Amino acid sequence: MKSIPKQGIDQSKILDEMREYGGQDVNYRDSRTWSLVYHLDNKHTEFLKQAYGMYFSENALNPMAFQSLKRFETDIINMTTTMLHGDDKTVGTLTSGGTESCLLPVLTYRDRARALRTLPFKPEMIAPESIHVAWSKAAKYFGVKIRYAPLKSDFRVDVDAVRKMINRRTIMLVGSAPSYPHGVIDPIEKLGQLALQHDLPLHVDSCLGGFLLPFIEMNGGEIPSFDFRVKGVTSISADVHKYGFAAKGASTVIYRNMSYMKHQFFIHEDWPGGVFASPALLGTRPGGSFAAAWAAMHALGEDGYRENARKIMTITADLQKGINTIEGLKVLGHPDMSVFAYHSVDERVNIFAVGDQMEAKGWQIDRLQRPEGLHVMVVPGHAKITGEYLNDLQTSVEAVRSNPKLAAKSNAAMYGMIANLPFRSMIKKEVMKMMEGMYSSKGQMPMDGENNPWLIEKVAGFMHKIKSKKSGK
Repeated sequence: MKSIPKQGIDQSKILDEMREYGGQDVNYRDSRTWSLVYHLDNKHTEFLKQAYGMYFSENALNPMAFQSLKRFETDIINMTTTMLHGDDKTVGTLTSGGTESCLLPVLTYRDRARALRTLPFKPEMIAPESIHVAWSKAAKYFGVKIRYAPLKSDFRVDVDAVRKMINRRTIMLVGSAPSYPHGVIDPIEKLGQLALQHDLPLHVDSCLGGFLLPFIEMNGGEIPSFDFRVKGVTSISADVHKYGFAAKGASTVIYRNMSYMKHQFFIHEDWPGGVFASPALLGTRPGGSFAAAWAAMHALGEDGYRENARKIMTITADLQKGINTIEGLKVLGHPDMSVFAYHSVDERVNIFAVGDQMEAKGWQIDRLQRPEGLHVMVVPGHAKITGEYLNDLQTSVEAVRSNPKLAAKSNAAMYGMIANLPFRSMIKKEVMKMMEGMYSSKGQMPMDGENNPWLIEKVAGFMHKIKSKKSGK
């Protein structure tokens, strides 16, 4: 187990060692990744570093002490509100990221329901099957049961199913704009009508699309209504550190008015340390992320965001067209934005094996299940590699088609078995073991199938037992 060095190490040596560690990470700057990082360009990144560094040590925990940060937050919320068609009654807070912006509405609407009536039962929320996993985390943390509504063939939530699921325990509805897996916007207008009919809050998870969809619409794109123009919408989350191109650690959660948001506040009046009040989950709120978000929005401006939206959607169209022209592949559904997935329509082409082949060529690939597919999320930098990506994808498909055994190797075998394993609790159990190893004192990292087949072997063995029982052996 490592301990603090007895004597301090030379700073230059420390930085060299950190650079060495970073060499093991994915290189997002070459645009060969399709998630995790929303990189605009090096010049913009350096500008954000300067803005962040100016407020590196400041803490928005106390807005009285750091009034500059409160100004940044107010400006960010007001600009985002205007973008999402709120009004002068619309309010919100800056958060640490999309997860916090999803956690907070669940906490808020749970406590709102408690304030309006006594709840002797476990409260419930209704969300699409495709809703981001952060909502499941929120449900677990705050003791709210999440009920998943099925999707229609276009991967949008089935509103009729949502209607039938509403009961006296329901405290809120949720929809995506867009959903992360398939990039489609749920029918927010219809969900809004349901919310009004049943006097329920409706939250729109637009963490991904909040800072892109408005500018696509400004550019003449047809975007289904999803923001505060829909009367039933009571709150929206939108990440500035995604398509707002701010530094990591900046998202927003915005409410139609204070009657909703007040239930988000935490106030403790009897602490020996003094009266304590907090608007969101975090105590310490890093000033750098506030400053960088404010700086990014002012530096880019409406024109900059519109130009980025134009570039992004052009790249997206080129990629989708190219993928659909590759024999055996097809884009899933009709995505509304720059995030989408594609799958195999040829039984000879295992889509997970295609992903393995692409990773062997140096691409960072994300995989989906139900249905099985590969995932793409476009940023402006992808313009320079679109042709290379499509060429490598074509070659990968041909390699998998000509060699079916690739489907039984490496990550393709692991993801394939995981996606189709009927006993989902077994997956959860094994992933728990993986997490315990990663966050133990040794920090043991799981490797992929061939290097350290921690999961593939277990899943394969489990599947063998099932087959043996069925065959009577």
